[in-house]
Amino acid sequence: MKKTFLIVVVAFLSMTTFAQNAAKRSKEFNLDKKAAIQGYDPVSYFTQKKAVKGKSNFVTTHEGVTYNFSSQANKDVFLKNPASYEPQYGGWCAFAMGDYGEKVEINPETFKIVDGKLYLFYNAYFNNTLKSWNKDETNLKKKADANWKKLLN
Repeated sequence: MKKTFLIVVVAFLSMTTFAQNAAKRSKEFNLDKKAAIQGYDPVSYFTQKKAVKGKSNFVTTHEGVTYNFSSQANKDVFLKNPASYEPQYGGWCAFAMGDYGEKVEINPETFKIVDGKLYLFYNAYFNNTLKSWNKDETNLKKKADANWKKLLN
């Protein structure tokens, strides 16, 4: 009886924690019509080294965040290890997150892969923040990591 009760309690806590995490992520992530990366395929950045628009028939949701894919193969790759393909800082501009801790829109075609992680950047009106990021990447990354952690807590 105690064992069954313990299993039920652990299962309940796990589901509650997952639901809270999913709700928090969907609130904090940069979503356009509920889709991350403005509907771009997160796997394509790694496999094709370019931004590729996802299709509405290749979709999955991971912890409250919806991703579109350009192919079933990319969707399958993502499902094996979603955390490896999700954009850093919820898909907000990495430079802005590091420089002043703000959520700023991105241009999904302006990106960088650093240590196997996807970073996205604002790039409009003669302001490409990837160039600024590259000038002080180590410091900005540390600050962005800390700022994003604060937002998720």
